[in-house]
Amino acid sequence: MLNFEFLDEVRRMNKRQLFYQVLNFGMIVSSALMIWKGLMVVMGSESPIVVVLSGSMEPAFHRGDLLFLTNYQDDPIRVGEIVVFKIEGRDIPIVHRVLRLHEQENSEMKFLTKGDNNMVDDRGLYAPGQLWLQRKDVIGRARGFVPYVGIVTILMNDYPKFKYIVLAGLGLFVLIHRE
Repeated sequence: MLNFEFLDEVRRMNKRQLFYQVLNFGMIVSSALMIWKGLMVVMGSESPIVVVLSGSMEPAFHRGDLLFLTNYQDDPIRVGEIVVFKIEGRDIPIVHRVLRLHEQENSEMKFLTKGDNNMVDDRGLYAPGQLWLQRKDVIGRARGFVPYVGIVTILMNDYPKFKYIVLAGLGLFVLIHRE
């Protein structure tokens, strides 16, 4: 049997209250987007926050860790630095450590990466025929992290029903919550 208490509550709300709640929800969403865009500008990265999706960087980072990235173009990439890069033809960025640098004759730097927990370098992950990464492949460099906070993101991707339940719950909370 369905519980109609929520529907009765919505019916009792007058139009002004409902409009206020929808407006409040819109302000929360737009605030989140503004914060994200602001972080993009300040951090110089198209994706200033990423979640570690695999165990390839253990023990430095674990699955579910939330990384904060910067990507300032005038700051040179160094050996030992942890970078997040995107490979042509792949949708998901990779978080690995710079293993070696290679300076070309035109003074352009290329570099090779490897996961701390992997046995071999990343050349097998790169696009076919690609032996080195270039600066254009880098999304950002790890500057800080919060352990395991991103596990919620992983759960939402692994279990789509969980994602819809969480989003519906948040939406309902915002709509029926009275201040």
